Amino acid sequence: MPTIVHGFDWPDRLVVGTVGRPGERSFYIQARDGRRVTSVALEKEQTAVLADKIDELLDEVATVEDNRFSVPTEAPVELRDGAPLDQPVEPEFRAGALSLGFDPATAQVVIEAYPIDDELEIVAETSDDGEEIEAVVEIPEPAELFQVKIPVGTARAFVERTREVVAAGRPPGDA
Repeated sequence: MPTIVHGFDWPDRLVVGTVGRPGERSFYIQARDGRRVTSVALEKEQTAVLADKIDELLDEVATVEDNRFSVPTEAPVELRDGAPLDQPVEPEFRAGALSLGFDPATAQVVIEAYPIDDELEIVAETSDDGEEIEAVVEIPEPAELFQVKIPVGTARAFVERTREVVAAGRPPGDA
């Protein structure tokens, strides 16, 4: 069966938001293009790591020698989005794995979310001295895929908002 792709190339909006009170919040990544809205459920930790990794990716792209991309160091004011999630929030699936990339042809950050799958296989690669150096997740052909491509300025704004949303809950370690 072919993969159902919830794809957004240059969406009108991409945000992380929550539903519920601190300590009971559910996290979602949500994209909107026109009237089409797609939400995917995430864990709080996935959300925080996604923001950190996008930030690292943007910093890395900005330092590439002979860089032809103008990567802002901060989120452009006009791209900041403090509005709540579009309602109703009806997730297509809960993300089990996320991937991140950069498309140099369009200067876009590419975010992909795959549903939880019990058939995921984690393969650890080891160095010659037996030390684990990398874990690779083998993802079988997914039934669904959430894919969003956003420009670098929007990505900085996404990182900023995501960090604010994560920080708005109870402090880490509180039960």
